[in-house]
Amino acid sequence: MSKDKPAVNNTAAFDEVISIIERAKVNAFRAVNRELIAMYWEIGKYISDRARLDGWGKAVVQDFSNHIQSRYHGIRGFSPQNIWRMKQFYETYRDNEKLSPLVREISWTNNVVILSRAKTDEAREFYLLLCSKNLYSKRELERQFDSMLFERTMLSDDKNKLFIEKAPGLSALRDNYVLEFLDIPETHKEKELRKAIVANLRDFILEFGKDFTLVGEEYRVQVGNKDFRIDLLLYNRDLSCLVAVELKVTDFKPEFLGQLEFYLEALDSDVKKPNENPSVGLILCAGKDDTVVEYALRRSMSPALVADYQLYLPEKALLENKLRELTELADMTEDDTEDLEFALCKATAPYPLTGAAVPSAFLSAECHKHLP
Repeated sequence: MSKDKPAVNNTAAFDEVISIIERAKVNAFRAVNRELIAMYWEIGKYISDRARLDGWGKAVVQDFSNHIQSRYHGIRGFSPQNIWRMKQFYETYRDNEKLSPLVREISWTNNVVILSRAKTDEAREFYLLLCSKNLYSKRELERQFDSMLFERTMLSDDKNKLFIEKAPGLSALRDNYVLEFLDIPETHKEKELRKAIVANLRDFILEFGKDFTLVGEEYRVQVGNKDFRIDLLLYNRDLSCLVAVELKVTDFKPEFLGQLEFYLEALDSDVKKPNENPSVGLILCAGKDDTVVEYALRRSMSPALVADYQLYLPEKALLENKLRELTELADMTEDDTEDLEFALCKATAPYPLTGAAVPSAFLSAECHKHLP
């Protein structure tokens, strides 16, 4: 008489099958979506050509919409407004070989959001790639627009480019985070901030990036005979590294960096796996002076950044003006740059006249030759 085999836990094997199913569902959605977007593209092209050659206007498009509704009862997506959007969609991307393939990778709903809210090709590319990578819902995408993620990322990348060049693992981090979804008072304690983040983890990960996952809150590391606690320990799947986040409800102070560097050393020595990249760190403060941050990080050998957080959505006009100024500076010719540097030197003439040291972060080598 045969004995029953001992029970085996097949959960891991079953989960592999589940992942196959989920992958197939995503691939099927993408295939159907590509065909749908291709159809909207062709209809948009047709309407655009007819409007240009035959003078089609709102009345004809209304008749066209009615004709489709009578042919396919109950069909959705062919209102006059949506048909005009197809025309706008085609005309926006038809001459852009870089972006036109990307629009087929995201849903029509998200395409419409980007079409109506992104004002430049750079912004459209940013959100198209973001949607394709993260499979955003409409709500999630609109939140990223509301928080002006494109403008904040561009400004942050420019501000942190020297530190990112030194430690590429920092590329996933920014110098500002918007935490408007936290239901905490303007004046709060670190514990309240940490608890609110964990309670709103889904929105927090949306703001940080969907490649981040939470490893632990007040994560314990032991060094010698003492225990230490990291406020939040995250993991970034794309970069394959641990990310230590220290929360501070005050403005940044240089001594915060020493604490974070200690934690990074402990993580790399005792927690990091052999196949993972070196850990990176972020000090998330209520505020910061960019010059103090630059001085603190300049000689640091650890991959770390300092960011500030705000509990409200950013002021749109302010960020747009900052980004416009940055773009204008990037577009300057060499002569324009020399004129600007000379003007800065004149503006800072009191430094050498009073015997004070000129901040090297403020004046370039080119600027020094214009000093009196």
